[in-house]
Amino acid sequence: MTETPLAGGRPTADLAIVETRVYRGANIWSYDRSIHLVVDLGSLEQFPTNTIPGFTDNILQMLPGLREHSCSRGRRGGFVERLNEGTWLGHVAEHTALALQQVVGHDIRRGKTRQVKGRPGHYNVIFGYVDEQVGLAAARLAVRLVNHLVEADPEFDWDNELEAFIKRAERTAFGPSTQAIVDEAVSRDIPWLRLNQHSLVQLGQGVHAKRIRATMTSETSSIAVDIASDKDLTTRLLGAAGLPVPKQESVRTADQAVTVANRIGYPVVVKPLDGNHGRGVCLDLESEDDVREAFPIAKDQSRRGWVIVESMVTGKDYRCLIIDGRLVAVAERVPAGVTGDGTSSIEHLVEMANADPRRGVGHEKVLTRIAVDDAAIERVRDQGYEMSDVPEAGVQVKLALTGNMSTGGISIDRTFEAHPENVEIAEEAARMIGLDIAGIDFICPDITEPVRETGGAICEVNAAPGFRMHTHPTIGEPQFIAKPVVDMLFPPGAPSRIPIVAVTGTNGKTTTSRMISHIFKGMGRKVGMTSTDGVVIDERLLIRADASGPRSARMVLQNPRVDFAVFEVARGGILREGLGYERNDVAVVLNVQPDHLGLRGIDTVEQLADVKAVVVEAVPRDGHAVLNADDPLVRNMRRRCSGQIVWFSMEEPGTEAREMIDAHCRRGGKALILAPSDRGEMILVKHGRREMQLAWTHLLPSTFGGRARMNVQNAMAAAAAAFAAGAPLHDIRQGMRTFSTNYYQSPGRLNEVEVNGVNVIVDYCHNAPGMRMLGDFVDRVGESLESAHELARPSRIGVIATAGDRRDEDMRELGEIAARHFDVVVVREDVALRGRERGEVAGFVAEGVRREMEVGARCKQVEVILDETDAIRHAMSRANRGDLVILCVDKHPQVMAELETWSNQAQAGSGATDDSPAADPDITSGSTERI
Repeated sequence: MTETPLAGGRPTADLAIVETRVYRGANIWSYDRSIHLVVDLGSLEQFPTNTIPGFTDNILQMLPGLREHSCSRGRRGGFVERLNEGTWLGHVAEHTALALQQVVGHDIRRGKTRQVKGRPGHYNVIFGYVDEQVGLAAARLAVRLVNHLVEADPEFDWDNELEAFIKRAERTAFGPSTQAIVDEAVSRDIPWLRLNQHSLVQLGQGVHAKRIRATMTSETSSIAVDIASDKDLTTRLLGAAGLPVPKQESVRTADQAVTVANRIGYPVVVKPLDGNHGRGVCLDLESEDDVREAFPIAKDQSRRGWVIVESMVTGKDYRCLIIDGRLVAVAERVPAGVTGDGTSSIEHLVEMANADPRRGVGHEKVLTRIAVDDAAIERVRDQGYEMSDVPEAGVQVKLALTGNMSTGGISIDRTFEAHPENVEIAEEAARMIGLDIAGIDFICPDITEPVRETGGAICEVNAAPGFRMHTHPTIGEPQFIAKPVVDMLFPPGAPSRIPIVAVTGTNGKTTTSRMISHIFKGMGRKVGMTSTDGVVIDERLLIRADASGPRSARMVLQNPRVDFAVFEVARGGILREGLGYERNDVAVVLNVQPDHLGLRGIDTVEQLADVKAVVVEAVPRDGHAVLNADDPLVRNMRRRCSGQIVWFSMEEPGTEAREMIDAHCRRGGKALILAPSDRGEMILVKHGRREMQLAWTHLLPSTFGGRARMNVQNAMAAAAAAFAAGAPLHDIRQGMRTFSTNYYQSPGRLNEVEVNGVNVIVDYCHNAPGMRMLGDFVDRVGESLESAHELARPSRIGVIATAGDRRDEDMRELGEIAARHFDVVVVREDVALRGRERGEVAGFVAEGVRREMEVGARCKQVEVILDETDAIRHAMSRANRGDLVILCVDKHPQVMAELETWSNQAQAGSGATDDSPAADPDITSGSTERI
């Protein structure tokens, strides 16, 4: 941009985060998970970066990594160019959040900043993340830093803030072992999911899922872990197998330890029975006093109070890593220590060693800082030094007894130097214990010579051994040991993903999802389905709730029984959290109609189509998008699909949609169309130049003899999705012929019941587009009923409602459409008003009915009865035998129970009393308005 002059005055620290969203999957901004901030620049809208003195130099000094950002220029330093030319501070906050994550090792480069339409000074800031909490912390710190650079905050200390941020990232970061396995899984396109804030991770989906926790896997034997934790038992088992082990016994008192040491012979080792990381291990004990002094140190680290006394095996410390029965890496572990230079004290030498950028706290980096504790000081004294002494040049001073990297030791890779006999011994030890991943600790003079000849031995077998010494050795080549782990969990050719079908649209999502699930259930698949009714696993309802969002999808992908997933994907979930998964094999888009407009920044039907198109963008190259060719907005989504398109259309030949489909199929594409004939409508499957008959629409139970046109469309979409997912035609046909809209298979979707001769249809219809389709169905069914009742025309009574988060004009439109198809309209309200006053929603709907009545609509009477149960009772009391009653419900189970009660009362001959609603149609219960 060109330089923008100051608007007057000085810039003030006005940058603020107005709204924060975390997308955990594909979303409207990105193909991958992202954090979305809406920021308000306030007065800073008038101050781009080139108008703020020193801003660019200061931020580059604090975050040098920004020099590497290419930004929109596509080259190194592109963002610095933007800073110098002048860019808005929302854009700066985006890059700052990315740079902060890069400081802690999260290589994230995805981001964008866009101005919020119609809101001057407000910007959408979107950037990727690895760890959600780290990403959010980076966003908050980025805004504080930008404000500080605009107007200095005396309480803002950059060094302290950065250090606190780094420590925050360390608390939730994976350890090096877990990270290595996750990285290997990602490189193989194996999906992963973090199950807690530590190292428990799921690899794969559904029935293919495996779990890891650090280097323990779902294949690790619990018995083997218990054996490895008992060092005494481990040694006895290995000794019984003829493997070289030191002499040892377990004791509980210091006196027993001395007795065992005298029997074994000095020098000895005292260590906890079930310790780890070398804690509590005391080596090279030469006397009874040494043993007594070491005993409490070892006992403090023993969870069960047992201590092991074993013969001292001299030599170097080697760790042999065994995965799935094969040795994959060997590392020599050197205890923490320093080498004298003739001028520096031991204390100063340790400080210099810890200044190595490779050293950090815990597992933060490839090496751990050397801790100067009481044990380290004592170890130095054993060698004749104090921490303030200056050792001669070349003299090595050890600060720890063991070579564990967690105590500051270093590792040297010896993988290709181990003698074959030693390799065989290590692999046999892992087999004896039964571990799939084992760390075998050898003490021997030289790993290149057979330990049986040199006098070495196995001193310990570790379950869940750390990988850091092998993946990041201090000296030598790193070993890619995550590969055999993933090979063990997912052998070459083994699947890790389950097929995912995502269904979206304004209306028909739930019914279509149920149809698809029913087809694959008939094929023997264990289907996991999410919908607005809940989470269903293998036809069992696990959770009754609106489960059309990303969290429910992840719940299905975690279930170990599921081998096929069908997700209803709603607009709200996409806007709130994204898809919640990486990609879907089949995306189904039914329609895009004006509903839920005016919410979360979606004001037009075109914007709503962009939201729905996220599932299409999540289709991989080998996937399919099933699109409604009759809807122009859906038709345009074909350009956003990386995979193949499968069209479905109810249009007649010669229309634009059918001509497009014909051209598509001539190129080898797939589509489902309707072919009318004297016998009815046949659903045809077209694949290239082939045409295959699927089913007559009037023979599908869900279509009510073809009269429910919305379900004809839903059936075609479901069949197209099943065809794209690889289902044979005869299984699709069988599934469609056995699916009906009864209470058990499709609750709340055109459920038909007869109550005392009254034809009742129960449905969840709640918006104007849905009412338009329902009205068409009512007309078709009503005409059929009228032809069967020659003496009197059956009445049509509708109980309708809508949600409170619709626009006022949408509510009125719902009433207008209903007035064209019903003789009597009863307007009720949902229990959840969604921010509206009681009676407000019903008032707008009733206003729409009245408006249409004034121009001669079919409806002659509208009544407002707010309570759902009261409204249904009133509608049923008005109905005569042969009438058609449509109940658009909120609480479906309660409504069905009420209808059953109504039927039972009539069958019992209760009849109507003088005080009952049926006795006087002019008296109704609840809040009623007469027209």
